[in-house]
Amino acid sequence: MADKISLGRGISLYKKNDFNGALAFFLSLPDDSELDTIDLAYYIGLCYAKLQRYDDALLYLEQVVTSGTDIDRILQCRYILAVIYADSGRKKLAEFELNKLLESGYRPAMVYSSLAYVAWKQDDAERSIEYYKKAIELEPENSTALNGMGYVLASENRDLTKALSFCKRALSKQPDSAACLDSVGWVYLKLGLMDDAFKYLNQAKEKLPQNEEIAEHLRIAQEN
Repeated sequence: MADKISLGRGISLYKKNDFNGALAFFLSLPDDSELDTIDLAYYIGLCYAKLQRYDDALLYLEQVVTSGTDIDRILQCRYILAVIYADSGRKKLAEFELNKLLESGYRPAMVYSSLAYVAWKQDDAERSIEYYKKAIELEPENSTALNGMGYVLASENRDLTKALSFCKRALSKQPDSAACLDSVGWVYLKLGLMDDAFKYLNQAKEKLPQNEEIAEHLRIAQEN
């Protein structure tokens, strides 16, 4: 209980999405305090992950995975590690962590969606589609899986009508998602419906103006 009280201010800042403030608080705690070091590593790792300081996040999240005793936190941190590995190009490490999560039974639809993303980044469209299928079978309304499936099908020029249906279902659940807006625009581009393509791609760009993938989709649209 003392640990929770000592960490309370930082946890409160974290819950308010003040990740810089929370991180500064956690890092300011004295080394000779009686706080549980794994408990502290958990929160510092989460803050670094939210701030996209991934190399720093890895140092702390790995401590939780290897030395922690709270199973829920270990699984959560393992998943965050997998996402970081995938986004930083360390696909084999990402697969390792995700397969460990599957073995544990942790949120399988989310894990299958992540495996699908990793497979797609490895240029394995068939395996990516199979993983997305498994995720959708488990959670038919999982927006990440729906959007991913639609995007991959469109990118492969396969069953574009179904691809549009998947992406629109995802967008209906996350209407403010730049990723979902981009995917719908991408499918419309593949269908040759350029007015609709520009409508959604421009909306996606407004939400994420620096995103390279959205910019590339717009460039391709402008060339058609």
